[in-house]
Amino acid sequence: MKVGYARTSSIDGSQRTGLETQIEILKRHGCERIFAEEQSGTSTDNRKQLKECLEFMREGDELVITRIDRLARSVRDLQNIVYDLNKRGINISATEQPVDTKTVSYTH
Repeated sequence: MKVGYARTSSIDGSQRTGLETQIEILKRHGCERIFAEEQSGTSTDNRKQLKECLEFMREGDELVITRIDRLARSVRDLQNIVYDLNKRGINISATEQPVDTKTVSYTH
């Protein structure tokens, strides 16, 4: 199953449009379930929808995002998310960047 995740940093009018745009893109890329939130991306700690999204996904699923910075704002958070999902057999792809973890293998 393709699962989408969309995020903006705040709830002002321009960010709302950005969130809606991300959701439309994720739908066009075949996401059956989309988690969306308006929350700062500086840390994954306060991102309830991200946590629900990651818990929802199962082996064989694919997490689809529009851009990497919607998922993680630090390299450490990104590494942790990719590593954890890879161990669970879940791939990540970005619609606007050449990112697809189906070709990455972690053996640690």
